[in-house]
Amino acid sequence: MSTLHLVALAPFIMAIFIPFFYFKFRHIHTGWFILPLPLILFIYLIQYLPLGGGPMETVERSVPWVPSLDIHFTVFLDGLSLLFALLITGIGTLVVLYSIYYIANKKEEPLNNFYVYLMMFMGAMLGVVLSDNLIVIYVFWELTSLASSLLIAYWFHKEKSRYGAQKSMLITVTGGFAMLAGFSLLYMMTGTFSIREIITYGDAIVTSPLFLPAMILILLGAFTKSAQFPFHIWLPDAMEAPTPVSAYLHSATMVKAGIYLVARFTPVFGGAPEWFWIVTGFGLFTLLWGSVSAVRQKDLKGILAFSTVSQLGLIMSLLGLGSAAVHFDVVDGQSLYTVAVLAAVLHLINHATFKGSLFMVVGIIDHETGTRDIRKLGGLMTIMPVTFTISLIGIASMAGLPPFNGFLSKEMFFTGTLNSATLDIFNVQTLGVIFPAVAWIASIFTFVYCMIMLFKTFTGKHHPERLEKEAHEAPAGMLISPVILASLVIIFGFFPNLLAYTIIDPAMQSILPGLLEPGEQFYVNIYHWHGLNTELFMTMGVVFFGSMIFLNHRKWQETTFYLKERDPLNWFYDSGLVGLIKGSTVVNDVQMTGRLRDYFTYMFIFLVLGMGYMLWNTGALAVDMANTADISIYMYIITLSLVLATVVIPFVSSRISAIVLMGVIGFLVALLFVVFRAPDLALTQLLVETVMVVLFLLVFYHLPELKKETFKPAFRLTNFVISIGVGLVVTLTALSAHALSYENPISPISDYFVENAYALAGGNNIVNVILVDFRGLDTLLEVLVLGIVGLAVVVLIKFKAKKGEDV
Repeated sequence: MSTLHLVALAPFIMAIFIPFFYFKFRHIHTGWFILPLPLILFIYLIQYLPLGGGPMETVERSVPWVPSLDIHFTVFLDGLSLLFALLITGIGTLVVLYSIYYIANKKEEPLNNFYVYLMMFMGAMLGVVLSDNLIVIYVFWELTSLASSLLIAYWFHKEKSRYGAQKSMLITVTGGFAMLAGFSLLYMMTGTFSIREIITYGDAIVTSPLFLPAMILILLGAFTKSAQFPFHIWLPDAMEAPTPVSAYLHSATMVKAGIYLVARFTPVFGGAPEWFWIVTGFGLFTLLWGSVSAVRQKDLKGILAFSTVSQLGLIMSLLGLGSAAVHFDVVDGQSLYTVAVLAAVLHLINHATFKGSLFMVVGIIDHETGTRDIRKLGGLMTIMPVTFTISLIGIASMAGLPPFNGFLSKEMFFTGTLNSATLDIFNVQTLGVIFPAVAWIASIFTFVYCMIMLFKTFTGKHHPERLEKEAHEAPAGMLISPVILASLVIIFGFFPNLLAYTIIDPAMQSILPGLLEPGEQFYVNIYHWHGLNTELFMTMGVVFFGSMIFLNHRKWQETTFYLKERDPLNWFYDSGLVGLIKGSTVVNDVQMTGRLRDYFTYMFIFLVLGMGYMLWNTGALAVDMANTADISIYMYIITLSLVLATVVIPFVSSRISAIVLMGVIGFLVALLFVVFRAPDLALTQLLVETVMVVLFLLVFYHLPELKKETFKPAFRLTNFVISIGVGLVVTLTALSAHALSYENPISPISDYFVENAYALAGGNNIVNVILVDFRGLDTLLEVLVLGIVGLAVVVLIKFKAKKGEDV
């Protein structure tokens, strides 16, 4: 196992020791023990950056997991995975530091749970971005859903926290199942789970009839995780999580997992018009929907939640627009479309910095004032000057104002949408004008909610009577992390080319492989002033119209649009969940009747219909009695005795006689095993039946005689039909299998065990070898079950109820 494997597994290993730190050192905040890990991982990953300006060298390490199924724990580090790994560990370090001061009450808060879930999530995200095998990615993918739900429900005593965690789990896990189905289809098309190998099968995948289903299923996984419309509804409710969780999961990491998936599969699906339109269309609509919805929010975290939805849509649309570069062979076409990919990568970084700082600022405001409601806040600029400064930097960057880093990526976003409307591909010439229009309108609403967030919180008159606490500046420790992120906003704004060939170009080469010759690099030159161009005029229009809308805020804040801040799509989720519960209740009432007869009825009906349909549909129904073996007189005698003993039991009035007849049936079955030359089974059957008969007799000897039940047997046509059907289908199946075995001889599986029992397992007793070696895991679990039962019996005997106690 390599060091890169340990990078992904280190947070899980740390999670094992967190309870020890928590209970052993209660006087020390558990976060201090956690903080060094993400910092060390971040420093270790920095060494892979191409700091010399040359192309990045990829790293691959593999450990076999399930080789027979082509499943290997292969870690692969290229520009894209390195970018995400640095975000996960870098932002993770700042979040842990921030959480130490945000959750300062060590005695009342279950910090062991919080940090176990946080480390579990960090490890799962690192596993997603570093893994090359699709099945391994899926395992880590679902772990992110589980860990995030646990973090959202950290304050589980709140109903909203539980609701948000459930919604997050249901939506993202459902998308994960769809993604797994897409991965399976990719395996059917390529015969491999390796992403790097799948990329080499690009032409074969595009021409396959499974191409479109696989693409849609994978996009469902990406859209649900990255909160794209209409699956975005889980993200605002996830804001019930502690603010460090929101800053980490819902701005920099988890919601970016879907972005990562789309970027990673762009080389596979990118040349197709379906991919271009679906990714671009849903991204732009999500951008617009999120920005409009954010304007209606009154809670600061609610504004940031819908802002995150909107910004994720922006990045998704850029990846969709940039995917068209795969369609071209000419450099001019590539340069037009690679601008969109460049903007996507740049904004991915910028969004993590300004949105992470803003989430932390909102946490500070809530922590120091007791509320996040903008209707209660105001006048905090002089009371919390440091917090105001950080907010001003983050909000200005989010609004796309110079000289901050958000302005650079927003200008490139405008450039990408304008470029996309000029080329004659995928019928863009008919609808391409919509791209820059939607981008511009959404940017106006982005500017509006940024102004609302800034001015409603920090300007105006201060009303201390509306606050739950006396407002004051946050302690220095809580300000460190947002100050660092705000500083990065400024640094990346003034010196954007620091990232040009260290992070951005390697990530672009991972998203768009094959466009460049070996050793070449994309031209990345980011700067503020591009002259008086269309993009700058669009920005001026955003500021002007956004300011007008904000200045007239009082006129439209009483409208129905503004008052209904809850997303209307939540009605479909809530109604669907209620309908699902009602439907399952109906099915449960019909199926789970508590009567064994009903359960057998359902199973037998399914057996008859399923097996009968397969026999008929596959043409396997065949009866050939010519090759049957002779039946000896012993078989007639044993079978007749078995039938008679079975039929007599219901008419026996004595329980002792019934027990003896049950024993006779068991011994006759053992005798059948002897006739069929299975002495081991016969011996087991004899021992079991002997012990059971003796135990039954001992128990019934000490029980009082029960009165005989009297009832009138009634003929039920349904039971009769089902009984005849089961017998007929099972008999026909056996006869068909016998007949077809002569027409198409099939080597029985027993031949494999006969040939390999000694060679592979070193045993001559085939039955023992099968139990212990060939199906050793099954046997181990059976032994485990028996061990648990034995332990339960010992506990019951040792801790038997005293007189007068309830059992």
